[in-house]
Amino acid sequence: MIILEEEPPNAIDFTSIRNAIGWKNPELLFVQRSIDSSLFWVSLYLDNELVGCGRVIGDNSMFFYIQDVIVHPKHQKLGLGSKIMQSINNYLTLNCPPGSTIGLFSAYGKEKFYEKFGFQSRTGETLGFGMCRFI
Repeated sequence: MIILEEEPPNAIDFTSIRNAIGWKNPELLFVQRSIDSSLFWVSLYLDNELVGCGRVIGDNSMFFYIQDVIVHPKHQKLGLGSKIMQSINNYLTLNCPPGSTIGLFSAYGKEKFYEKFGFQSRTGETLGFGMCRFI
């Protein structure tokens, strides 16, 4: 049975699930700082093993960003990503003041998934495409 907890995973489990989907990690000290600085977490466990997570980061006033929505490859296509996003959306509904912005960077090909939760792709016409820089 999948257990959903609205709290962060430990740093080692978090880096492990990020590795499982091919994402790189900084040193564990910086991972822990990032975990601690987040506004909200959702963690999914199966038999005490982290199988999914997601979080909200931002300034807790005007800008909120959904980050690290991850489901371990062995457990994808089971609706776990939707469980994570439902919990995140509940948090955002309760905590985002009118006029605030909620953003995210979708992994390539996952845009349709986020559209189900009210997000719109940036087409470049009115808002630009969005950009990022990786260090």
